[in-house]
Parts: sequence; C-alpha cells; structure tokens
Amino acid sequence: MFQTLANAWKIRELRNKLLYTLLILLIFRIGSAIPVPFVDVNAIVVPSEGPMQLVSLISGGGFSSATIFALSITPYINASIIIQLLTVAIPPLERLAKDGENGRKKLGQITRYVTVALGLLLGVAYYFMLRNNYQAIDASIAGTGWEFLAATVIVLCFTAGSALIMWLGEQINEKGIGNGISMLLLAGILSGVDDGAAYLWQMFYDAGILNGVPQYYIGVPIVLVLFVVMIGFIVFMTNAERRIPVQYAKRVVGRKMYGGQNTFIPIKVNMSGVMPIILAVSILSLPSIIAMFCGQTEATWGWLDLFSSDNWLYSILYFVLIIAFSFFYVTIQYNPIEMANNLRRNSGAIPGYRPGKPTSDYINRVLRKVTFIGAIFLGIVAVFPNLFSMAMTLFGAPAFAGIAIGGTSIMIVVSVAMETVQQIESQLMMRHYKGFLE
Repeated sequence: MFQTLANAWKIRELRNKLLYTLLILLIFRIGSAIPVPFVDVNAIVVPSEGPMQLVSLISGGGFSSATIFALSITPYINASIIIQLLTVAIPPLERLAKDGENGRKKLGQITRYVTVALGLLLGVAYYFMLRNNYQAIDASIAGTGWEFLAATVIVLCFTAGSALIMWLGEQINEKGIGNGISMLLLAGILSGVDDGAAYLWQMFYDAGILNGVPQYYIGVPIVLVLFVVMIGFIVFMTNAERRIPVQYAKRVVGRKMYGGQNTFIPIKVNMSGVMPIILAVSILSLPSIIAMFCGQTEATWGWLDLFSSDNWLYSILYFVLIIAFSFFYVTIQYNPIEMANNLRRNSGAIPGYRPGKPTSDYINRVLRKVTFIGAIFLGIVAVFPNLFSMAMTLFGAPAFAGIAIGGTSIMIVVSVAMETVQQIESQLMMRHYKGFLE
C-alpha cells in the first residue's frame, strides 16, 4: 500500500489529486472546530454511548462542540438513502434512475434539495436540544427578544454547514482521489483516534499499573488484540465473494467464433456495505431526535434508557434491524430475473440449470444465502463493541462501558482505505506502474 502511494506521488496528475483531497479534508477539519455563534460550547455534554455516538463520531467532534459542521454528512447520507428507496416505489424516479447519465444528474439534484431540507430539520432539532437539554444558548440572549434571531442564525449555520460538506464531497469526486463522502467519513472518524488512544493509555497506566486494578491493565491489551482481530475479520469478509460459474455458448459470426469461454458472476458476501448499519442507527436514533424537540424530562428518561448502548434490548433491536435492512437493500439492488435474462441474451448459462426461471431461482437462492452470511457479519461487527462493554462492566470495569471499540467505525475506515487504494492502483495500472495489487 505504501509503495502504491509512493508511485502515485511520482505522477504529477495523481500528486495534484492527492494534494487537493488533503486540502478538502483540511477544510473539513477546520470547519469542525469553528463553533456557531450564540452557543456556550462548555455547557454541551453529548453522551459517549447510544445512537447519537455515531453522529458525534463521524462529525469529528463537531456535534459535541456545536460547530458549523456539527451535522457532518448525516443529512446527505440520509437523503441519498431516501431517494434510493423512493426510486423503487415511485415510477417517475425509477425512470430517472434508468435514464442514463441525464437521469442520474437529475436524481443528484433532487438529492441535494432533500439534503438541504434534512439539514434544516436536523438543525432545528439540534437547536432545541441545545436550548432545552443543556441551556447552552448565550445567557445574554436567552429569554429576550433577540433569541428568535439567534435561533435563526444558529439553524442556518448548521444547514449551511451540511450543504457545504455535501459540496466538499462532490469536489473530491470530481478533482480528488476516492469517494468524497467516504473520505469525509474517514477524516471524521480518524480525528478521534488520538483521544481514544490517550484514554486507553490512561486506563492502562494510571488505573492499571499505578493503582493495581487488574480489570484495566488486563482489559486494555484485550481491547487492542480485539481491535487487530476485528480489522483482519473485516478485511477477510469484505474481500470474500461467492462465484457463480457461467458458460457461454459458441457463436460463429462470419469467419470468427465468439464465446465458448467459462467465467463466473462474483457476488460479494458484504454486498450492502455499511448501509444497513446506517439505516439501523437512523431508526434507533429517532427517539433521541424526538427528545431533542421535546426536551429530556423525567417522563422521557425511562424509555430513552432502552435505546442506550448498554441495554440488551438496544443490542437485540440493532442486530435484528441490520439483518432486515441487509436483505431489503440487496433486494432493491439485485434482480435475479433481470440477471437471468441478461445471461440468456448473451448466450450464457449456469451449468446444470436451464435458462429462464430455473436460472433466476438458483441466483435468488444464492443471493439469499450470501446475504444472510453478510448480514450476520455486519450484525456481529456492529453489536460486538456493545456486548464487550457490557461484559467488561459485569467484570467490574465500568469505565470500559463508555469506550467505543467502534466496530462500525473500524469497518468504515478499513472499507474506505481499501477502496481508495484500489482506485489509486487502477490509475497506476493504466500508466504501467507496479503497485499493491501485483
């Protein structure tokens, strides 16, 4: 991988793309450190666990500091998911999706409008959370006639920040390296690595070695080992695929013979990526979003505790939703009947199965089995940190309950890193450079 980056740096075009990507990421980090006006940042204490943890994580700390990029790319991700789902249910959007490049541009424009609308909605929700839960609005303005104007400025700052992040991601797509939204996700998650490392060292040295608490100087190495094992597990499952053999019949056109070769249809085990996890988190965060509007009172604390990451019910719901959304996402992305028809039109067949319905039924069975394995994999990666925290709490180490091994974040980082390296590698191969995939 490092050799690939070194070879890319030698090419002026790729070097400019890398520098441009780093510049965009720097702008993202600067915006994540600039607080919006009229807010007392010191009064905000966002919990380090629960559904809102992922929002705070991917924003690079901006959510917990009420910065202009506090909403991060959450509105854009949710807007993309909504439009993607609506293309299946609404015929005009489905026609746009099948209309080639022009249709994709129109869908992209619609996604931008929905992103701004969601950014405005989430900005209003975040303002109410700052005002009702933390009393973080400037005391000189709160309760006066200027509060409405201050609220308008705060909400517009959040909305403009989410729109700017969307634009930054698109700039990376056009002029940089990698997928823009994924790179911003990566930057937000990696910005919290130093805090997590410092916390682990404090637990290991101060509580473990100095104070002789075995739960910590034994637990911290276990965390690190699990971290490495989880990375290897994610890499293995991300690259795993089920190959359906395909044989093409021979065709004679003029004096040339076409076909006759054997190939395969690769089906990734993790076909849906992290989308099911993001969808599950979006559903489980609805109670917290409602509490933002209403304010957390004694009446709401009881049912909000059910959606805390240290609750067994939360982990069970999380796991079930990930499996359900994995099947749902694959269903709308892959059509076995269309795949079987494409094979028949190209004189291809799966050995042992007749073209048409038998082929589509076989592909459907394979998709179900592979999707189930991938869904279990996603569920394990997402839920394991919560289970580990609860287990450590049972063994008398309550401080570990607030630490996020971050199965979701590790998966995002590993997936984005592999995708970016492969994209650089493909551009290097076009220029006849030896690289990582040799």
